[in-house]
Amino acid sequence: MRLRALLETDALGLRLLGGEDELDRTVRGVMTTDLRDPSRYLSGGELVLTGLAWRRDAHDSEPFVRILSGAGVAGLAAGEAELGAIPDDLVQACLRHRLPLFAVNESVAFATITEHVVRQVSGERAGDLAAVVDRHRRLMTSGPAGGGPEVVLDLLGSDLDLHAWVLSPTGRQIAGAGDPLPAETGALLAGEHLSATRTGRRGPHRAAVSGTTYSLFPIRNTGRGAAPASRDVRETVLSDWLLAVEADAGDWPAARLDLLQGVTQLIAVERDRRDAARTVRRRLAQEVLELVQTGAAPAEIAARLRVAAPVLLPGLGTAPHWQVVVARVEWGEGGTGAPGIEAGPVAQSLLEEILVDPATSGPDSADRIAVAHTGDEAIALVPLPARPEPEADAEEDGAARTAGSGLHADALLSSVRGPLSAGLADDGRLTLGVSAAVHSADGLRGALEEARHARRVAAARPGRVCAAGHHELASHVLLLPFVPDDVRRAFTARLLDPLRDYDRRHRAELIPTLEAFLDCDGSWTRCAARLHLHVNTLRYRVGRIEQLTGRDLSRLEDKLDFFLALRMS
Repeated sequence: MRLRALLETDALGLRLLGGEDELDRTVRGVMTTDLRDPSRYLSGGELVLTGLAWRRDAHDSEPFVRILSGAGVAGLAAGEAELGAIPDDLVQACLRHRLPLFAVNESVAFATITEHVVRQVSGERAGDLAAVVDRHRRLMTSGPAGGGPEVVLDLLGSDLDLHAWVLSPTGRQIAGAGDPLPAETGALLAGEHLSATRTGRRGPHRAAVSGTTYSLFPIRNTGRGAAPASRDVRETVLSDWLLAVEADAGDWPAARLDLLQGVTQLIAVERDRRDAARTVRRRLAQEVLELVQTGAAPAEIAARLRVAAPVLLPGLGTAPHWQVVVARVEWGEGGTGAPGIEAGPVAQSLLEEILVDPATSGPDSADRIAVAHTGDEAIALVPLPARPEPEADAEEDGAARTAGSGLHADALLSSVRGPLSAGLADDGRLTLGVSAAVHSADGLRGALEEARHARRVAAARPGRVCAAGHHELASHVLLLPFVPDDVRRAFTARLLDPLRDYDRRHRAELIPTLEAFLDCDGSWTRCAARLHLHVNTLRYRVGRIEQLTGRDLSRLEDKLDFFLALRMS
């Protein structure tokens, strides 16, 4: 039954104090409690009745409501007999956690409400109980261990005529029965799901794409190893799978919703299996990363790479080339961070997903990706199969060709930027850097630094999701944002302030002359023509610049210093 039906039953004496938008929640049971922490007795979907005996002061309401919300209860009904009125701190806490709150008139016994809910819920379930039990039995015996998520989705299609797909947080199809979901639709649904999750709305979420309505169910670990209810949603929002069902679940009976929740729990088992399979690859990446960062001998790193290659590229006879990808997820406006959130594991899980070819599907499509994390960074070691070269002595050309066929920063994010931006919302950023390909252990340390620097270049750009590649590091312009402000000011002041002062006093235009001279590569004739000056006049101005600054514009080092000073000013 729905919460709305309880409110419409006059005999129950319920008065809504908050949560009008959540009245379509399904009530699957009722529990009366005055415990400060009743979580051990909650399984989700209950209407919780309380006489408020747990409340000693205003500070008690927030933790009590947070526990209920985390346990997934349908609503809270508080009696007025104890305090005469429902405290405002409880009302505000329920509003913050989007938990519907009812006031129970002191003339109505909790037993009356309990009896009504039990009678209604039992009556609604009675007709479909046998069918639900049979479906649960078939699902439990058929999947996922008996054939993966596809078996479960097949049963949804045959038993309930529901078309469903399991999607990654970027919208990539992991499993499905029948026709695949178009990639564009998957990305839009993932974005809707992430956006709804970030705003605190409970699933299933409804979304319409091209005139078709879908219901989106989060796939989370709800067993004994589940994360605490108080855990920040930002720690999981970018890694959770979702179940997309081509139907509107808004009017479904509780039995069908229960069945779909059971399906998500079965698929969560498959997710756990996938994560366990990644343990070896993550450990290999961590070992190689530690060797590279501690300056281990190239021979030692090469030996570890030889161990990693067969795991990441089964059947490969020769050592591959490698690329390094560095990613960082930051929460908080202006990069201030969010206390208590471990950014490294979030970035690790997300980078594993990003590096999967979006054209592939299935939970095991990331079996050639090794991602470690250190601090707030995730670092991926990506193998590139070396292509046979027609010329045995063309090692460098071969490496260039292999590098050209490797990962490109913009392409990595092209299909995932929309969904991830929705999940990052207004307080998150993802930045990513990609190195060039290297063909030996000697080059890995440089590749790591190159990827890290490319990520810093990406971080200097606007936007929630940004990437930069090694090819973008060739320009000095990209290096300038990383010079500290005080260093920039001191450097430009030392070189340019004498010229600016002279220009103010004499209107000599030394700064424009310097800019034009450098832009003409030090050519006297071209620069004089551009400034419409006689060459002797130009030589006089350049001489004055050298006299005022103590620099020599015939020297490459001094030309470069002036060039950078002008760029940073």
